[in-house]
Amino acid sequence: MLFALRFAEPVARGEVDLTFRRWKRAQVRPGRPYRTPVGRLQVDEVDVVSPGELQDADARRAGFDSVEAMLAEADKHAAPDAELYRVRFHKLDEPDPRSELAASVPDADDLTAVRRRLDAMDARSAHGPWAWATLAAIAERPAVRAPDLAASFGRETAPFKADVRRLKALGLTHSLPVGYELSPRGRAVLDSRS
Repeated sequence: MLFALRFAEPVARGEVDLTFRRWKRAQVRPGRPYRTPVGRLQVDEVDVVSPGELQDADARRAGFDSVEAMLAEADKHAAPDAELYRVRFHKLDEPDPRSELAASVPDADDLTAVRRRLDAMDARSAHGPWAWATLAAIAERPAVRAPDLAASFGRETAPFKADVRRLKALGLTHSLPVGYELSPRGRAVLDSRS
């Protein structure tokens, strides 16, 4: 879920614990944690609501002064036939496991396992070897926009970003406001290959 950074402090204080989104189908599931620009959030409840049943108290819990302002924001990028979803959530205070993994320096066994995993990703890729090359490109060109990195490989941005998310899930990269950088773990893995 995307949130404007203006929600970061109200979410952290527990003042904002609802969001209203227009979707054709629910994009989040109860019981799952999500990484957002305002921190890690646990979704507690997702349901379809009618705009007519909402009150200003709901809007304030979503960080808006009125239902009208909240609905105007929800409607900005919505498809005409999208339903209005109410998402109740809370901020997670425990550390993000992916961040902890990314900050760790792998031992010899872990390095071997990660190298094998990257080799396997390259071997079974329908669009050719990408994992090691992407790690090297991020190391050489940190903070470069994803579309520019994707273009340097002759790839579309969306599938390229999906591949980078696979590297991030292994703790090898960090997302920056623009582009990516290698994590300490990613640097150790890339250095171990040379």
